[in-house]
Formats: sequence, structure tokens, C-alpha cells
Amino acid sequence: MKKLPLLGNLSPAEFLRDYWHKKPLLIRGAIPGFKPLLKFEKLAELAALNHVESRLVSLRDGEWDMQHGPLTELPARSEPNWTMLVQGVNLHDERADELLRQFRFVPDARLDDLMVSFATDGAGVGPHYDSYDVFLLQAHGKRRWRIGAQQDLTIIEGLPLKILANFEPEEEFVLEPGDMLYLPPHYAHDGIAEGECMTYSIGFRSPSFQELGESFLQFMADSIDLPGRYADPELQETKNPAEIPKHMLATVTEELNKVRWDEEDVTIFLGEHMSEPKHNVFFTPPAKPLTFGRFMETAAKRGVKLSSKTLMLYRGKNVFINGESLAAGRADKVVLDVLANDRRIDGATLGKATDDVTESLYAWYQDGWVELG
Repeated sequence: MKKLPLLGNLSPAEFLRDYWHKKPLLIRGAIPGFKPLLKFEKLAELAALNHVESRLVSLRDGEWDMQHGPLTELPARSEPNWTMLVQGVNLHDERADELLRQFRFVPDARLDDLMVSFATDGAGVGPHYDSYDVFLLQAHGKRRWRIGAQQDLTIIEGLPLKILANFEPEEEFVLEPGDMLYLPPHYAHDGIAEGECMTYSIGFRSPSFQELGESFLQFMADSIDLPGRYADPELQETKNPAEIPKHMLATVTEELNKVRWDEEDVTIFLGEHMSEPKHNVFFTPPAKPLTFGRFMETAAKRGVKLSSKTLMLYRGKNVFINGESLAAGRADKVVLDVLANDRRIDGATLGKATDDVTESLYAWYQDGWVELG
């Protein structure tokens, strides 16, 4: 897929400066002549799989209902007011992955997935807000969006969906195929299908600091080194046996204060954490893997590329792939940086790689993390 304009007359730098995290942007004809990448039948097949996250949302007689996948049965397409949502479609369709990669003016560490929403006439998921930035690309049919920058984000209690109790729209747009709407985090919105429609949502990762903090402490547990064992050779008789001794508290506090971390620790944690595949991502190794020699011969001609399910990041000398990290020398970093940024390398670039890199590439090929070009 060739590079798309996406942002109308704006450059990515202008968009990030004036709109990102700040205010909505409606882009008419963001992708002129755009057509759905997947037919309804293929989308329904994905929604029926155990390892694909999907939901069915419907509104009947004023009552909301939500079912989590796998969705083995769906209402008739002629029936109004139901929506099928399929997450991570980019993991299962190469064209969807190529579309998601069009948004790499935002770092890969922030790019999440492409969700497809299929809706029948009148369907939606209620007025709500997201905790992350989102691009809403209309792929088929029409959807009416009402949006507002309200501060009251109170949720209606007792519903299976997080629906705003006091939605106050300020603007309204009807999106047709190829139109796209950007919304910053916490911007209230409600989309209603006008006839059958499909909307593609490009979402971004926005981990909470609580999540990062808990994961970081688990990460640091593997590297903490506090030798010795608590002892109290000057112990004196206590009058209050249930009270924790003051000297015990002081000693343990002093030892725990020896736990330190620096930017290098945080770099390795963040790279491994942000590149870790989601729980429902499974890699498919080659059915009949080539020998190392045959792999290198073929790669020299065709190059190699990352699997659509692989996330590869780097910072400084550290390279991260699918939750694992390695420190690379200067020459190897040149090759690995190209692979991470371009998601592929040609045979000529591969020829500059050391044995360490080629051995890693072969191991990743055997695991299904990289594929021959």
C-alpha cells in the first residue's frame, strides 16, 4: 500500500502540533475512494475465533446487551440496532496491517491496533469516551457522529457498557467512505449507523502509570541484590511482644533504600513491556523451516520482514522484540534499526549483518517472528 495523505492538507508535524491530544479534526476524503479491506463474511469468521477479541452490542426495547466473543451466531444483517466489534484485525489481515502502519508518524510504542466495527441501521454503542487517541475511518456506508468536549464523564450505573449519563453533543458530522474523524482522549462521542456501515478505528496505547509501576517493580525483582539476612545481636527483652521493634523497622528501611534504578533499567523495562505481545497473540512457525544455510541463501535474494504480529523497538544500544531484549554493537544496530523502522530488510542490508544478527534472525524465523520477504 502506497503512502497515503490521511491528514488532508496537514503535515504530520502540523497535526501533532495543533490537534494531537488537543482537539478533534474532521478530514473529508482522507483516503479517497476507500473500500473495506475485509468483507462482512471474513470479519464474522474472525469474530468466531477463540484468540480474536470481539463483542456483539445490541439495543432492544431500550435495553443494552453486550456479548463477548467468540461470536458463533450473529443476528440477521437485515435486523437493525446491532454492532459487531472485532479488535486487532491488523494481526490477521496484511492489508489491515498496512493501513495501520500508515499512522507511524506516531511511534510504534504508542500505536495499538485496528478495530473494525460493523453496524446495522440505527446501531451504535452509546455515547462514551475513550482514554486514548483514536482515528475513526469510515470504510463502508454512513455513520453520524455527535461529539462534545464535556467535562462531566459520569457513567450510567448498571449497564454492560460504559455509557455517559449526561451526553451533551456540540458538533455533528455524517462520515462517508474515506472520511476520517480524529478524537483526543476523553472526548465524548456517539456514532450511529445510517443504514449498514463499517468503521475502522485506529487506536493508540496509553498505559496507566499504575500499570507501568506495578510491572516495573516485578521487572526489578529479577535484578535486586540485597545480600545478608536480618539479625539483631543487641536484642533486648521487650515489654510489648506484638509491637514491631523500632530498630527492626529502621534496619529494613535502610536496606530497602539500597534498591536503585537508573535510566538504563527503565529503558530495558519499557522496551520489553511495550513490545510484549498481547495475551491472545500467537505466532505461527514455518511448517517446514529451512536449514540455516538455506534460510540465509533465500534471505539474501528476498530479504526478510517482520511478522505483522511482531513489534520491534529500540533505544540506544538496546533492541526489543516481542518482549525480549538484546544489546547490539554499532554495526549490528545499523541493520537492526533498519529492520525495526522499515519492518523489512533487503538482501544487501542483510549482507552487512554479523553472525550474531543472522543467528538471531534465524531463531526469530523459526519462532514465526520474522518471515522471508
